[in-house]
Amino acid sequence: MGSLGEAIGCIRFRLILICLILGSALRATFVAAQNTTLPNAPQRAQDVPSPGTAASQPQAAGTIEGTVLDKNGDVLQAAQITLSASSGFATQTAQSGSDGQFSFPGLPANTYTLTVSAPGMSSCTSPAIALRAGEFRIVPAITLSVSSLATTVTVRDKEQVSEEQVQIAVQQRIAGVIPNFYSSYDWNASPMQAKQKFQLSIRSIIDPVSLLSVAGVAGAEQYKNVFPAYGSGFEGYGKRYGAALANHVSGTLLGRAVYPSIFHQDPRYFYKGTGSIRSRALYAISAAVIARGDDGRWKPNYSRVLGNFTAAAVSNLYYPSADRGGSLVLLNGLAGLGADAVANLIREFLLKGITSHVPRSINDQR
Repeated sequence: MGSLGEAIGCIRFRLILICLILGSALRATFVAAQNTTLPNAPQRAQDVPSPGTAASQPQAAGTIEGTVLDKNGDVLQAAQITLSASSGFATQTAQSGSDGQFSFPGLPANTYTLTVSAPGMSSCTSPAIALRAGEFRIVPAITLSVSSLATTVTVRDKEQVSEEQVQIAVQQRIAGVIPNFYSSYDWNASPMQAKQKFQLSIRSIIDPVSLLSVAGVAGAEQYKNVFPAYGSGFEGYGKRYGAALANHVSGTLLGRAVYPSIFHQDPRYFYKGTGSIRSRALYAISAAVIARGDDGRWKPNYSRVLGNFTAAAVSNLYYPSADRGGSLVLLNGLAGLGADAVANLIREFLLKGITSHVPRSINDQR
């Protein structure tokens, strides 16, 4: 019996020992399995970068601002500013405001340049501007100077300008036929020199239409038997025509050339064209006794007044002796002034619309 009990105790001990060995082996296998990562197993949460880390945050935007000035230090409005970068950036443009300032916000870190230009000014390019992330940069004031463009200036002497005035005058004809040489539709027309005043007066004297007008005056006098001492028939008409032609020549030459050259006055009538009818009528009538000087100033019209009365005095040389004397001078002189006033009224209110070759660029410039 004793030997049997010892045998049973020995077997129990061995079973316990085997169980302990098996438990240790199973525990070691389980731990090893836990430490082994399968190829397709997901990563642990601590291995994935979390949102908001430094690696995923965008860079802060920067700003470039400045002011554009002229050489006098005054702000320059509406200047064109072009912003360009050394690489990887689309060109931007802006305009300076009323205070001369400009701004380029929302810029990434980069190296930039500014090109500034304005009408009539020389363009300017700034030095390179190294802008860091989130930096607010105010550049020094940019100053533009006036552009020195090459300009061609044509200088014409006074005689050339005066000749142009004559060419304009001789092309002006009522209905393309009747001379309207002494009407100027340019209020700022350049004055004529003495040479051109004589040229225009002679051109007016010998114009065929003017000579026909003289023939018409002589015919009317013949019909009305004015100056009876001249007689009738062809001889009487010839004398009347000669007297009318002498009046035409002396009146035009003295009043439109000789005296205007002496007194430096313009022999033309300057069309007013604006204002009330009354003001225009008064201006037209007064132009018979008031003239514009070659210096642009208004003064008494010595040229026309003296021209009319001198021509009337000269007429004593060829009118019949019965019609000569102071009364003839006074009558013809006043008649000449009255004719000038009536002619000016016609020029002011009627002739412009029916006169050919009035320059298109000419308006009522006063």
